[in-house]
Amino acid sequence: MDTIMELDNIDRIIDKHHGEASALLQILLDIQSENRWLPWEALARVSERLAVPLNRIQHIATFYKAFSLVPKGRHRVHICVGTACHVRGATRILDTVEEAIGIKPGETDLDLNFSLETVNCLGCCALGPVMEVDGKVHGKMSPVKTSQVLKIYE
Repeated sequence: MDTIMELDNIDRIIDKHHGEASALLQILLDIQSENRWLPWEALARVSERLAVPLNRIQHIATFYKAFSLVPKGRHRVHICVGTACHVRGATRILDTVEEAIGIKPGETDLDLNFSLETVNCLGCCALGPVMEVDGKVHGKMSPVKTSQVLKIYE
């Protein structure tokens, strides 16, 4: 399991939540936070340790958009396409990001460096158009500024 979390790490996360099935969502969030996705082996281990059927865990992992069953990039890029950002040029920002990193929303580059998502609002409409990278908000973006920000994360 070279690219997948070691079982010891998964066990540590489960133990942190006292092995309680009621903490399933938080356990999955913690695993994803450390690993950037939920590998099948991790889901199987959680199922085994919590005595929760694997198909129930898979259902939860596919239901919530916060979870990913495929590897995500080291850097998560979110482009706000909500009304305020849209009217201020979010489409140009999205086009610039797509061209710079070579992927579309919902995709991850082959080097696992970037994952790109669009969101309806980041809650900072006055700064639009807005791009968020790894939780850091970059506001009043232009195509040139977007390219400069992405270079920081390469």
